[in-house]
Parts: sequence; structure tokens; C-alpha cells
Amino acid sequence: MLVQVPQTPAEPAVPSITAAEAAAGARAIVNLFERWQLGDEAACELLGGISRSTWTRWKNGSIAKVDRDLATRISLLLGIHKGLRYLFSDRELGYAWIKQPNAIFGGSSPLDVMKGGSIFALERIRRYLDAERGGW
Repeated sequence: MLVQVPQTPAEPAVPSITAAEAAAGARAIVNLFERWQLGDEAACELLGGISRSTWTRWKNGSIAKVDRDLATRISLLLGIHKGLRYLFSDRELGYAWIKQPNAIFGGSSPLDVMKGGSIFALERIRRYLDAERGGW
């Protein structure tokens, strides 16, 4: 006998990200970018072109509202970090990988690919790392 599966609404009633989750994600990104030794310009680019003043506030611990695009970027960047942690037992090698030229990316570094500005560039790096570690 067939039973209808309840559908998930296209727009859930809960916000996509709470203020506490946004603040935690932003703090994690500030720490990650420090480990990747990114300058302010690169950080702003990877976060979708946020302003320098917003980035400075983040570094000082003052996090404002995070929209859906920024939340997705945070998620992808933290997923990239997770993938690197799985692939490299030496953390410093994982942090350095992001700036190393890579034949897979036509000789560009993963950072250069991600700085293309598109959210799909971040996703490309995330998917590559997931495939390398055997994940989906």
C-alpha cells in the first residue's frame, strides 16, 4: 500500500540562521582566515564582497545580521576547512594548501579559484575536497 510522504515546505518557518549561529559562524571564519593568513581584501572577497568596515567589526567581535548568501558562504568555507582537516594530519599543511598552486585547478591555487567571487567557486573547492576524501 502506498503512503504519501509529508512534504517539506519550500520556505521553512524557522529562519535559515539564528543570530547566535551567525555570530558563531562569523567567529569561526575570522579564526579560519587568520590561520589561512588572508588579508582583509581577500577575506571580504570570499565573503561575497562585504565591506571592510563590516569585516573589521567581525574581527572585533561585533556580528550583525547574516543573510542567506553570506550564511551559505560561511557554510561552504567551514566545509572546506573540515575537508582539509580530514585530508591533512598536519594542520599547518592543510592551512597552507589553500594558497598552493594546484594542477587540478589549472595551476591556480584554491584561494585564487575561490576569489573568483562566485559562490559556485567556493562550492567547487568544497566538492573537490569532499571527493578527495571519499565523501559525497
